[in-house]
Amino acid sequence: MKGTNLGEFEELVLLTVAVLMDEAYSVAICDELEKTTGRVAKLGVVHAVLNRLEEKGLTKSQLGEATNVRGGKRKRFYQVTNAGREALIKSKEIRDELWGRISDLSLSGI
Repeated sequence: MKGTNLGEFEELVLLTVAVLMDEAYSVAICDELEKTTGRVAKLGVVHAVLNRLEEKGLTKSQLGEATNVRGGKRKRFYQVTNAGREALIKSKEIRDELWGRISDLSLSGI
């Protein structure tokens, strides 16, 4: 397994894969990211991140069945691996620890 440090967008994509579960394919991931974050998620960028997450061993993918709706093309579905789950937990723990060290007063001064 390659490095498991997550960049911000990698973390968002990995979380989205976890949320979508059995329906996690690139177009659905883009749609969910846009709905959740309000940011446009370009398909090419999401594909690049999905490939990187798979190279790191944080996701795995498999091709679904061909459908008439897609002109016979198959969708590639993604799943979070155990290593991906661990990376998300570690990332959440770090964020929670840092958020816990910030008082409401220090946020009001920003």
